[in-house]
Amino acid sequence: MSKPTASLAARVPRWLRSPRWLALFAGAVLVLTFPDLNLEFLAWFGLVPGLLLIMRAQTAREGGIRAWWLGAGYLIAALYWMFPEIGPGVLLVAVVFGILWIPFGVAAWSLLRPPGAGGVIGWRRALAALVVVPSCWLLTEWLRSWQALGGPWAVFGVSQWQHPAILALASVGGVWLISFTLVLCNVAIVLVITTRRSVLVVVVGVVAALAAIGSGPLAFALTAPFPAVRQATIAMVQPGMVVTKQPEASLALTTALSQDGTLAGVHPDLIVWGESSIPDDLFLAKYHALLTQIEALSREDGAEILVNQDTTPPGQGHEKWAVLVSPSGIKGYYIKTRLVPFGEYIPFRQQLGWLTSISKAASSNMVPGPGAHLLQATDREGKPLPIGVLICFESAFPDMARVDTDKGAQLIVYQSATSTFQGTWGPDQHASLAAVRAAETGRPVVQAALTGDSVAFDARGRQLDWLGQAGHGVLTVRLGLPAPSDRTLYDQWGDYVPWTAVGVSVLAALALLARRRGILGKRAGAGDEHAAQYVAGESVPS
Repeated sequence: MSKPTASLAARVPRWLRSPRWLALFAGAVLVLTFPDLNLEFLAWFGLVPGLLLIMRAQTAREGGIRAWWLGAGYLIAALYWMFPEIGPGVLLVAVVFGILWIPFGVAAWSLLRPPGAGGVIGWRRALAALVVVPSCWLLTEWLRSWQALGGPWAVFGVSQWQHPAILALASVGGVWLISFTLVLCNVAIVLVITTRRSVLVVVVGVVAALAAIGSGPLAFALTAPFPAVRQATIAMVQPGMVVTKQPEASLALTTALSQDGTLAGVHPDLIVWGESSIPDDLFLAKYHALLTQIEALSREDGAEILVNQDTTPPGQGHEKWAVLVSPSGIKGYYIKTRLVPFGEYIPFRQQLGWLTSISKAASSNMVPGPGAHLLQATDREGKPLPIGVLICFESAFPDMARVDTDKGAQLIVYQSATSTFQGTWGPDQHASLAAVRAAETGRPVVQAALTGDSVAFDARGRQLDWLGQAGHGVLTVRLGLPAPSDRTLYDQWGDYVPWTAVGVSVLAALALLARRRGILGKRAGAGDEHAAQYVAGESVPS
């Protein structure tokens, strides 16, 4: 008699069947919601498998560890395109910052796991889960978004960049409110599918899921766009892969704006070049000829030109400058403030400097600028055009665009160079951030990239044009600009959503601590020998 064929699950190595490895995979799958695949609908329910793995852990400690693995998988997948640049640094970042998901895991385990054997979650606990678990996820995102910890990338809410009706939430509470809403929907689904014996909890879960899904369209309907007080035509120059850090192609494409040909008839108010489009310092006398050439182009095209240079001022370190050039010379500049971890500086270089020997991590740390400020451009009719200019990675930071808006910017401009990551998901993920910044600030946003992607979005985050990584040329777009004084609720109230999440998380942690102490006190008074097991992290019926 032949032996029965082993099941498919049995053929999988035991270590791959570990819940922790499954959590790692569950976290990685979430990145499919971002470009280039753009399976954004997955964000509304894609966190459910990870939550189920966490809530089925035997202890709160194990639930936190599974959340750690989930977060690590999420970051590894989100930053996979950085492997050629920093090598094992990607794994190091994932392992270290995955720790930030532990409070999320403990909260999910504590509130979603049925109490005791055969117990049922009550409606009060279900309501608490709908508030606390998304708050703990948001706490994680906000903490890892600080520049000192590397800065934000793949914030969950950005996955909805293609949907202006959902992005309307960003105008109310920033990208943070979108993240909170997505996680809330996932928690609601978990409540529905795991608490079927409680009709009231199922009703609570269904109502919460429907409310989460409908909140974006409701916000879109209730927040009318600011009226356009003027129009401006912006030309973005994308030379493509033919050059890197050389101005010739940008000069040639800009020259075409004033000549007969395919671009005849275009009359831009501002011309924007990509990041590092000039390798020289226009402020130095030896590069006067190049500055004179750009001034002449500005005169011929009837528009000021925003270029970007890599420069090393005397006595200072390497910096990146956005420089606004008019027919009469340099009008102003902005120095990049938020630098790319490992690409432009290495955090804790003394400890992590060894990465330069096995990867393309920055050989020296660049010098950050003093912060965001406006550049006062002038349109072709001679009217002031206040613009907020930021450089590349800075599009990931909501606060920088908000500062420029508070100072009176009518347009947000990003300059980018992502040639190192050509052919990966990185440039597309980067370009999608502009849509979220537009919705948050109520300002049109454009991004000019050296090799792609160059994009334009209107004040509600609706895509107007997109020149991808394979393209080159000049992208022109006509934009309606709001009044400098117009500000969204997010502009006015700032990061109240993550601060609220911090408060909720702290209160929840205090309540959990008090509850555990109460249980331990009762059991100690009753002489229960299992109290020590509870302290050790073993499961105790609640």
